Amino acid sequence: MRTKLNLSTWPRKEHFGFFSKFEEPFFGLVAAIDCTKGYASAKANNISFFIYYLHKVMAAVNSVEEFRYRISGNEVFVYDRVDASATLTREDNTFGFSLMEFNADIDLFSANAKAEIERVRNTPGLFTREFDNDNIIHFSAIPWVDFTSLSHARSFTFPDSCPKISVGKMTEKDGVRTMPVSVHVHHGLMDGYHVGLFFDALQKAMDN
Repeated sequence: MRTKLNLSTWPRKEHFGFFSKFEEPFFGLVAAIDCTKGYASAKANNISFFIYYLHKVMAAVNSVEEFRYRISGNEVFVYDRVDASATLTREDNTFGFSLMEFNADIDLFSANAKAEIERVRNTPGLFTREFDNDNIIHFSAIPWVDFTSLSHARSFTFPDSCPKISVGKMTEKDGVRTMPVSVHVHHGLMDGYHVGLFFDALQKAMDN
């Protein structure tokens, strides 16, 4: 479900109008997340670490209202819930797009995510299902690279306001596990402050 944002009373109305005219309105940054407690919790509860940190990313996304904003024409809508279109790899090293529906209950989320992973692995092609709306984030994992920056392939002619979040290789030093998280968002919808809120929420989710 979504509701229309009242642009006339929105403090960022001018920012929205300004950045929405850009050929590339997205900005991005990378920060390291401490996943020591999260990794231990995933292992203790027999949950795939990929599923575990995807759940925490989605929980953080849904906790920050601006990450649930989407542009349609000249209007902005706010979704009640945002899911994830995650890229999932197959045995032949190709990948397909999935739909991971968010559920606050991690056990239910894990069960549904496992089923979706299996479906994509056994479905050929890039686009493995239809998407009815844009209440998603674009999510990818690059567990082979401890990256410090990241860019995305984008068609500037295609209207897009979905956040793009990527997670890199987990590394360990002196007993502390960290991993890089890249966030790209539409500057017409949010600023660095809101991305900061997301990183704070993600770190808290990983620690809990």
